[in-house]
Parts: sequence; C-alpha cells; structure tokens
Amino acid sequence: MKKAQIIWTLLLLLPLSILAQETKPNIVWIFSDDHSYQTIGAYGGRLQHLNPTPNIDKLAEQGMRFERSYVENSICAPSRAALLTGKMSHLHGKTINRKEAIFNHDQQQFQKILQQNGYQTAMIGKIHLDGKMQGFNYWEVLPGQGKYYNPQFITEEGETNYKDRYVTEVITERALNWLEKERDKSKPFMVMVHHKAPHRNWDPAKQHMELYEDIKIPEPDNLFDDYSTRATPAHNQELDIATSMNLDRDLKASGKLYAKDPRFTKRYKKIASGELKGKELTRWKYQNYMKDYLRCIKSVDESVGQVVKSLKEQGLDKNTIVIYSSDQGFYMGEHGWFDKRMMYEESFRTPLIVKWPGKIKAGSVNTDLVQNIDFAETFLDIAGAPIPNDMQGKSLVPLLEGETPKDWRKSLYYHYYEYPGAHAVRRHEGVATKRYKLIRFYGPGVLNNEEWEFYDLEKDPSEMNNMYSNTSNTVSKLKKELSKLRKEYKVE
Repeated sequence: MKKAQIIWTLLLLLPLSILAQETKPNIVWIFSDDHSYQTIGAYGGRLQHLNPTPNIDKLAEQGMRFERSYVENSICAPSRAALLTGKMSHLHGKTINRKEAIFNHDQQQFQKILQQNGYQTAMIGKIHLDGKMQGFNYWEVLPGQGKYYNPQFITEEGETNYKDRYVTEVITERALNWLEKERDKSKPFMVMVHHKAPHRNWDPAKQHMELYEDIKIPEPDNLFDDYSTRATPAHNQELDIATSMNLDRDLKASGKLYAKDPRFTKRYKKIASGELKGKELTRWKYQNYMKDYLRCIKSVDESVGQVVKSLKEQGLDKNTIVIYSSDQGFYMGEHGWFDKRMMYEESFRTPLIVKWPGKIKAGSVNTDLVQNIDFAETFLDIAGAPIPNDMQGKSLVPLLEGETPKDWRKSLYYHYYEYPGAHAVRRHEGVATKRYKLIRFYGPGVLNNEEWEFYDLEKDPSEMNNMYSNTSNTVSKLKKELSKLRKEYKVE
C-alpha cells in the first residue's frame, strides 16, 4: 500500500515539474533601428492621425507603454552593446560606432546566462557588432548596417544572400522560421527580432513606395530653430535637413543612385527646375524624408503583426512576453534635424512597449525613468536567472507588475563619445531628472573646451531656451548629481 502511494505521489509531482518548466515565460524582443517615439501612434503627437503603427499600438493597448525610456549613448553599436551587457559604454568598451572601439564578445552577456538557465536563444537581424556572436543557439545577422534590398546575412555556417528580397521581410521570415520550426519546443525561448529599418537611407519596401504620397506631413514648430540660446555644438553640427541631408542618397532626387526608383523622376524634376530655394527647399526635403521614413516603419509594424499572429497560432501568446523598442530615438525635423546623438529628448528618449499577459494591466502607462542598461537585468529576472552584480541597470519587472520600488532612480546619466565623427556632434555628457536636464559639452570643437546647457522640461519641453547659469541653485544640485552618477557608474 505504501509503495502504491509513493508511486501515485511521484506521478502527481512529475507533471507539476514539467508544467513549471513549460510556464517559464518566453521572450520575444522586437527591436528597430532609429525608430522615434514621435512616429508611434500610441505616443500621440502631431503624427498620430496618420495611423503609422497600428500593430505596435495594439501592443500598447494590451500592455504597458513607457513614457520615460532613455538610452545611455544615442548611437547604434554602443546602444546595442549596452542591451547585451547591462553596462554603460565605457565599461562594455564599445563607446563609438567606428571599428577602433572593439566589442569583446567574450565578456558577460545576458543571453549566455539565459542559455545556462535552460533557455533557447536566437538573434535574427541587425546587431552592428563585428565578430562571432556568442550565447545564441541560432544567429543570423546583418554585416554592419546591412542593406535594405538584396541583403546579406552572416550565420555560424557563413554568408547567405537574399536576392530580390527586402530586409524587413527577410528578418521576419527567418525569425518565424526559427519560432515555428527550428527551436527546441521543450524549452522556454528568447528570440531577438532586430530590424535594420528605419535606419538611414530610408529605402521602403516596393509595395509601400506610394504610401503617404498625397498627404502633407505636419511640421514641428521648431523646424527652423536658430539655436539662439544654445551652446556652440548646436550651431556647428551636421544634422540639419537644410544643408546636411543628401539629395541623392537620402532623398532619391539627384544623380544615378536611385534612377530606377519610381520616386526618382518626380523628385529629380522638382530639384532640377531650380524653383525650390531657402525654406521651401527645406520643407520639400522634410516632406520626402518623413514619407520615406514612415514607409520603412510600415514594414516594421507589419512584422510586429506577423510575429504576434504566429505566437497566437502556436498557442504561445498567453505565456510569451512581447517587447518593442528601438536602439535610440531620432529627430523628425525637430530643431531642423534628422539623425540622433544629441542629448535632447528626441534622440535621448526611445520607445518601449511591453505586453505580458497575466502580469501587465492592459493599457497601463509607466512614467518612471528607465534606460537601455535595464534590459539585460529584466530578461534575467523574468527567467528567474541570477543577475550579476556588475551589471549597472535595474530589472523592470516590478514596474511591469505595477509597483515602483522606493529606491528607484531619480536621475539618468548620458555620455556621447564619437567626435570627430559622422554629423560632427561634439562629445558631451549629462544628467536628466523627470523635470530638468543639464548637458556638459567638452573637448575639441567646444568653446573654451567646455560649455553647458540647462533645461526646465516642464516649462520648455522642446528645449529651446538654454537657462544655464553657474549661480542657479538647481544647476548646482544637478552638477552634484552628475558627479555622483559618474562615480556610481565608474566613469573615468
């Protein structure tokens, strides 16, 4: 009788252990390149009425939208290295995009720890970190920035070329192939679906080239910013649409690079006529830039819809966390600019939307200060895996569950290093709270080797009026906070 009871007990316990393994959350991390929060409908703003992102918006309706998600260095490769390591640029070593700053793949990364704790891991798309990927059961990545059309991918086995294909569609296809056919279905998984789009030079899929053609895109109020109160770097950058945006590569309107593009003839004739000058030329550039950018976003949004649909069809939707974010923000004509890099909000801030069935209250909004160094810790926390002490971020799990820890951060540290470099943005660091921002520009190309800017974001959300003063009590407090953060993050 006792023997029978023991056997019966074991039979009861066995399914529980299997169930415990099966219910460990899966993670789908959809990521884009240079996707601005301004072009996501869920974030509102002047572009919301265009309905640019219905599938991403649906994630926000079913999950949580973060209003104050930021990066620690607004440039592609350093940002992605921060995602993997949970560390600031100066510690993971990839401070700039250029190859002289080498990313050491042997260092600690969150996906390696997930693997050690029973997860299947995959990375498909753009990572922008040279060298062989580690910690992934499967990886298929673009070399460098990758190409929109006829993309080439690198795998463990070598190179694969996708002739006559569009990069967003290939990334989606390869990710779904792994999800549906190639993963070990006895294990929980974490898959990174990381898109190239909408990175410059904004080449849309062929079926979207006429999207928004007859629509006038609303302009930002500060499209013609004169930087009258700003420090030298705002005046001497190469981010401006008026003079830094290329007519051929960026706007498909001059030369032979885009001669076969259906947009080319119309745009070329407009430019060749010489009728556009001054502000009208800038406005024309802005319209065409924005339309191509939004067309690239259309494919990314469609990809989100396809991935979510596949999860549901596989019966995985109830136990899978879906995250959407971008490696940094982007200027949509604000301050007259495109690109990123500067610590102003449009570049510093990035979208973050998380759907976690059964954990996150649908339609919730979080306003705590979060940063891209928090992702690695969050994934490990979700998986019940140990979080190394030398990671510098914080797990977002309490926030996702609707609770803000009493010791949650009150300020953020930012540092941009790449000067001399593309777009001529000077080196700078800064501190930001929910209300205030203090930026210190330093080094070559800066007046007297150091200039400061200070903004009250409550009174001046567009950061048009630099209020810096050495005698300001708030500035003094922010300088002390900056020093504290430098020490905390081990900045030399």
